Amino acid sequence: MSADEPLLELTFEAEVIHWRGPSPYFFAPLTVDAAAEVRALSRAVSYGWGVIPVEAEVGGVAFTTSLFPRDDGYLLPLKDAVRKKANVTAGDTIRVAMTLRAPRVR
Repeated sequence: MSADEPLLELTFEAEVIHWRGPSPYFFAPLTVDAAAEVRALSRAVSYGWGVIPVEAEVGGVAFTTSLFPRDDGYLLPLKDAVRKKANVTAGDTIRVAMTLRAPRVR
C-alpha cells in the first residue's frame, strides 16, 4: 500500500472544546468509535509519543495536523486559521472528515 492510499477514512461529529492549560488551544475530541478505529492503526502510523498525522476537513476547510492521545481517546487540534475560516468556536458541534495514510518511506 502506498502513502497516497488512505488506510482509514472517518466522518464524525464532535463538540469543540477549549483547552485552557498553559498553552490554550481548541480541539475536537474523536468519538469512542472513531478513536477505536484510529487506535487499531496507531502503531503503523504514529511517528512517536502516540501522535498520529492526519488530513482533516471541517466546515469546508481542509488541513493537516496530528492527533494527540488523551484519556484513551484522541484530540484533533483546530488551529486558529482553520477555526476562523470554518467559523467555529468552543461549544460548537462540527462534522469532521478525517483521513489516515501510510507513512512515506524515504
